[in-house]
Amino acid sequence: MEIQTLNDIYTVTCSMPRPAAMKFKRDGKWVDTSVDEFRDTVRYFATGLHLLGLKEGDRVAILSENRPEWAMADFAILGSAAVCVPIYPTLLGWQVEYILNDSGAVTVICSTEEQMKKVAGVRDHCPHVHNVIVCDPPPTLPAGILSFAQVVDSGRKADDTAARARFDDVRGRAKSSDVATLVYTSGTTGNPKGAMLTHGNIASNVRATCTVLPVALGTVGLSILPLSHILERAADYTFFYRGGTVAYAENVLKVSDNLREIRPTVFAAVPRLFEKMRAAILDNVATQPASKQKIFKWALGVGEQRLPYRISGKPMPFGLKFKSAIADKLVFRKILDRLGGRVVFVLSGGAPLSAELAAFFIGAGLEIFEGYGLTETSPVIAINTPTHRRVGTVGRAIPGVEIKIAEDGEILSRGPHIMKGYWNNDDATRQAIDPDGWFHTGDIGEIDADGFLKITDRKKDIIINAYGKNIAPQPLEGLLKSSPYIGTPVLIGDRRKYLVALLVPNFDKLERDAKAMGVQFATRPELLANDKVLKIYQGEIDHFNQNLDRQEKIRRFALLPRDFTIDADEITPSMKVKRKMIDKNYKDIIDGLYVDENADEERDMRRV
Repeated sequence: MEIQTLNDIYTVTCSMPRPAAMKFKRDGKWVDTSVDEFRDTVRYFATGLHLLGLKEGDRVAILSENRPEWAMADFAILGSAAVCVPIYPTLLGWQVEYILNDSGAVTVICSTEEQMKKVAGVRDHCPHVHNVIVCDPPPTLPAGILSFAQVVDSGRKADDTAARARFDDVRGRAKSSDVATLVYTSGTTGNPKGAMLTHGNIASNVRATCTVLPVALGTVGLSILPLSHILERAADYTFFYRGGTVAYAENVLKVSDNLREIRPTVFAAVPRLFEKMRAAILDNVATQPASKQKIFKWALGVGEQRLPYRISGKPMPFGLKFKSAIADKLVFRKILDRLGGRVVFVLSGGAPLSAELAAFFIGAGLEIFEGYGLTETSPVIAINTPTHRRVGTVGRAIPGVEIKIAEDGEILSRGPHIMKGYWNNDDATRQAIDPDGWFHTGDIGEIDADGFLKITDRKKDIIINAYGKNIAPQPLEGLLKSSPYIGTPVLIGDRRKYLVALLVPNFDKLERDAKAMGVQFATRPELLANDKVLKIYQGEIDHFNQNLDRQEKIRRFALLPRDFTIDADEITPSMKVKRKMIDKNYKDIIDGLYVDENADEERDMRRV
């Protein structure tokens, strides 16, 4: 069946037997949700929502971590001809309030008592909200709040012939042009905007992706990214559509354990996860005897040699093939075992994946396919595939999608994946989608002769220094992240005479090495003020600066004792840095890096 709507995915899922539709860890044990249970719970919950007064076109918010109830509620909302409004569970109360009011959500589905209290704290300011439903309720439910089980039970009791006919009729009347979901963009500046994605937007993206990626019956996908993130949601729709099983990771801290327990065949992740994996691997190797470190270094060399063959699919020469078998057995198999040992491929999206990081894992035998897209594009625009990939790019346009580069270098896209517009924001819609239907991504890029797209920077993030030089910070920050000592870097320099960097260290690596060097410290600020530590980072910056243009070199840096957080409004829920907030929150530190900037620049000019 060729899907036209997301309701078609529900139909296909219910028709494909498999050991489990979903897996979730409850009370320390993985519990299966069968296809029949999935099918019936969606129908019961949709009927229960109808009994609560849900009407076609109403908006229903989901404020929850990944779990089976998220997906079943989503399909029930869609099958009721209503609109799903996902909300990141990491958002603060005032942020949740804004989305509930802007969307006009009439019902909120919460995961836990914590999320329920978040809604309760703002409910008086959300006049549209009539029902609050909680999946894991407290022992005593507050007045006016229902449990997920109660709503399902009410639907089960009313599940007669007429109720089933109504569910099938409403679900079957969905059109590809109908709005399925309002996905609020994180917004690095200003309030988030609700992207109106239709059934056809997302369904077309799922269909196209399935033609270029090997997602087959029996796929086991580990759901890691928040389902509020359109990449994870689209990936899960794909797993359901192809007869796979979706296993929901417990949380970010448990991903490593869950990978080994579930042993997935596919999962989607952001580059930060791979960065942490590599850092953990390298840190572990650093504690091993010299002989094992030597073997690891040799294996990395083999991985680098075989990288072109892995990417092109061409057979390796006998000698390299022999060395590869040894490297796999001694080193790379252990790396892949960290991911469960049976991964067929993984998707990387949400942010640029550095060529070095991709080469590390692909050389080790992990198939990473980097792609590119946005919330507004449902989400995939381009992706690397088993038959067409190029490290350092985000691949080629998926079937049915057009890409072109504007005169100023901005990436534009057009096709069935482009959103209907922004909810209640015609001005923003007109700014994003031109009269010819081209969506302006806000990213800068280039397309090579073979059609591979390369992202070079964010249009709005470009730093213009005091001399009028345009500097793209993201590629430079990507290079800084390759240092084992640097966790999160942010470059500063707009309208300034030179670049400086705010660096959040990789504290696991730094603290261990500092202790080995005899550095005494009781607090992180004390550690970061130590001369030996500062010398380490100056060495990293000097190495980084070697091959850069004078105006791209980092002149000064500051080490920060904590990472940037959502609570401080410094990063978005999708982990994008809010540069304006960084400028504001660290103004004193930044200003300190530019003390005597004229003298510093003059000294630098004399050295050139």
